[in-house]
Amino acid sequence: MSTVLVPTEMIENKILLIRGHKVMLDKYLADLYQVKPIRLREQVKRNRDRFPADFMFQLTKAEVQVLVSQNAIPSMSHVGGSWPYAFTEQGIAMLSSVLRSKRAVAVNIEIMRAFVRLRQILASHIELARKLEQLENKYDVQFKAVFDAIRRLMTPEPEPQKRKIGFHSK
Repeated sequence: MSTVLVPTEMIENKILLIRGHKVMLDKYLADLYQVKPIRLREQVKRNRDRFPADFMFQLTKAEVQVLVSQNAIPSMSHVGGSWPYAFTEQGIAMLSSVLRSKRAVAVNIEIMRAFVRLRQILASHIELARKLEQLENKYDVQFKAVFDAIRRLMTPEPEPQKRKIGFHSK
């Protein structure tokens, strides 16, 4: 039995939803692979044909600012001189062939397990919502309040608008 280099939960915390894709940023991947981010980006640039747009994309300034505001990135200075790259699951799988180290392969296996686990959680949530709808159709109006309460518990609260700090003029 092999030892786990990186706990799946730690990897799951580094998976972000950007542009409708579950991705990991180059800095997080470099930390997991124990290489410098600039070296990871070098290898990607040398093998650009292996990373089409659906495998990897570079974040915009606005996307980085959103990640900073959500504390996914500590600060704008944390990204360094270039905007980070975001790698989809397929792009991460391709990284192990580009980096060619035993650690990269082992870490990629753990990352793939984390992505699979997230898909399973999402699928079970969808299945639960479908079963709830079936039960609601089966029972009468008396249970409508119960089903509405359960549905509210299943739906995450929207994030409140943050107040801007400082002097405001209209």
